[in-house]
Amino acid sequence: MIYRFRVILDNDTDEDVFRDLEIRKTDTLEDLHNIITQAFGFDGAEMASFYKSDDEWNQGEEYSLFDLSDGQESVSLMNENILENILNSEQTKLIYVYDFFNMWTFFVELGEISNEVDGVDYPNLMFVHGQIPAEVPERNFEADDDFDDFDEFEDDMDFDDYDGLDFDENWN
Repeated sequence: MIYRFRVILDNDTDEDVFRDLEIRKTDTLEDLHNIITQAFGFDGAEMASFYKSDDEWNQGEEYSLFDLSDGQESVSLMNENILENILNSEQTKLIYVYDFFNMWTFFVELGEISNEVDGVDYPNLMFVHGQIPAEVPERNFEADDDFDDFDEFEDDMDFDDYDGLDFDENWN
């Protein structure tokens, strides 16, 4: 079986930039990483991670290209995770981040599961739309309106009045 993906660059420009890819469901996330980097013209030498995502594109479990944890915690690695064990008709979305210094961010969506076609080499770049910009698109991180009127120095707390604080001074 073949997984068909649309990989979309997260950018705030007028032009959409995406690639449609095919890859075997038995390939690894590292194989998917490799075709994405090739399809977008990256050399593939930078750190990268996939993240499971829900329908609202919230970032979930991480699958890293390399283990940088120094044994402190368990890490799920791309080369140890088969696509069909992570994605299916219910779980279709991943976020892909390439080059943690520049944070190229892509939305990866499983669009179709189909049969292999004889004579096609997989992974396969099916369609290209748009050119990747020379620099990472800037993101607009706007705060909620609730925080516009927040003043961290506007309170009635007197730090010299220890009797008014709610804790026991002799706690140890």
